Amino acid sequence: MNVSDPYAPSDSAQPESAAEREVVRICQDLIRIDTSNFGDDSGPGERKAAEYIGDLFDEVGLESTVLESVPGRTSIFTRIPGTDPSAPALVVHGHTDVVPADASEWSVDPFSAEEKDGLIWGRGAVDMKDMDAMILANVRELARSGVKPRRDLIIAFFADEEAGGKMGAQWAVRNHPELFDGATEAVSEVGGYSVDLRGQRTYLVQTAEKGIAWIKLIARGSAGHGSQINDDNPVTRLAAAVGRIGAYKWPREITPAVRELLEGVAEITGLEFTPETTDDLLNELGSVARFVGATLQNTSNPTLLKAGYKHNVIPGAAEALIDCRTLPGQDEHVLDTIRELAGAQIDIEMLHQDVALETDFSGALVDNMVSSLLAEDPGAKVLPYNLSGGTDNKSLSKLGITGYGFAPLKLSNDLDFPAMFHGVDERVPVDALKFGTRVLNRFLLGA
Repeated sequence: MNVSDPYAPSDSAQPESAAEREVVRICQDLIRIDTSNFGDDSGPGERKAAEYIGDLFDEVGLESTVLESVPGRTSIFTRIPGTDPSAPALVVHGHTDVVPADASEWSVDPFSAEEKDGLIWGRGAVDMKDMDAMILANVRELARSGVKPRRDLIIAFFADEEAGGKMGAQWAVRNHPELFDGATEAVSEVGGYSVDLRGQRTYLVQTAEKGIAWIKLIARGSAGHGSQINDDNPVTRLAAAVGRIGAYKWPREITPAVRELLEGVAEITGLEFTPETTDDLLNELGSVARFVGATLQNTSNPTLLKAGYKHNVIPGAAEALIDCRTLPGQDEHVLDTIRELAGAQIDIEMLHQDVALETDFSGALVDNMVSSLLAEDPGAKVLPYNLSGGTDNKSLSKLGITGYGFAPLKLSNDLDFPAMFHGVDERVPVDALKFGTRVLNRFLLGA
C-alpha cells in the first residue's frame, strides 16, 4: 500500500527534539525497574513502574488515573483532549510487565539497561519498554508544547500483559470501561518495524493477531509402587497424549492479512505467489519468517509437564500445559482437535482463552501510519501482517475498539529482531528508538 506523503521529508540535519533527547533515558529507567511477571499473580515492580510514569506525567502537568486490580498490580492512564471533540478517541497503550530473565544466561545484567554498541540492552528493551518510552517521550513533548492532537488520546500502561492481562487490561475493561469512552481504535506493540526484502526496506504493520487457548491436560490413574506392573499409569497416558498433540501437523490456511503480506512480498521480490512458493516468500522475510510462518496455521505446543513426587512412586495424576494459538474463527475447531488427539481418558481444562483479531489494512488511521513512516523513510514500503502472539488489543476489542500493532522501528539487517522477544540479550538500537519517536510524533498529531 502506498499513500501520498502529506509531510515534508525528515531532515536529518535538524536538531533532536526534546522527545528524542529523553526517550533513551526513559527507556533505560523503565528497564531498570524489574517488572518481571512470573504468572503467579505477584506482579513485583508494576506499582513502581506506574509511580515512575505518574511522576513523568506530573512533571508536565498531566493528570493520571492509577488503578490496581489487587495491591501491586497497577495500571496507569491519562487522557489528552483533542481539538475536534466530535472525533473518536484513540487509545495508545503499552504494558509495563516483562517476562522473567535468567541473569546467568545473559552477557549483561538484564536489568542494567546498559548502552553499548549503539544499543540498549535489557529485559523489556523490545517487549515493550521501548514503545512505552516512545509514547511517554511524545506525550510529554505534547504537554510541554501545548500542541493538541486532532482527536482525544487515551494513554494507557497496563499491568499483567505477559500473563494474559487478567490483572491488567482485562480487569480495566471490565471494571472501568469509562476510561475508554469514545474510543474506536487503538495502537500498541509488535508492528511498524522494518525488514529488508532484497534491499527494499519494508515496514510491517500488525492488523491481525491469533487467538489464545492455554489448556491443561489431566490424566488420572492408579497410584502404586514403582516396582510393580501398572497398566493404569497416568504418566504413560499423558505422555502419549502430549506426544500426539505436539507432533500433529496443522494444515496451512492463508488468512486475509497473511495473503496481503505475501502478495506484497511477491511484488517486491518478483516471485510468484502460489501455494508452492509460500515457503520461498517466507524465506525472503529472513528471521521475521518465524513470526509470519506461525500465522499460516493453528499451533499447539506442549510447554510444561508435571507428575509425581518420588522416583519409586507411580502418581495418581499427571498434568501437562498446552499453548494453542488459533486462527480467526477456529477456536472450536482447535479445541475439538485437541480433544480428539488427547483421547477420551484425558481431562481438558481451559486456563485462559482469548479471541483472534483481524481488521483491514485500510482507512484513515492506516493511511496515517503509512504516511508517518514514509515521511521519515521516503523510499520504504509498508505491508500488513498477522501476529502469532497476542496483545492487550484483545481486551480492548471487548469494547468494540479496533487494535493495530504500531511501534515503529527502523532496524538494521544484522539484528535478529524476533529473537529479541522473550529472548536472551534483548536489545534495541538507540537510532531505532529515536526514529520511532519521530514517526510516532507525526502519527499522534495526524491521528
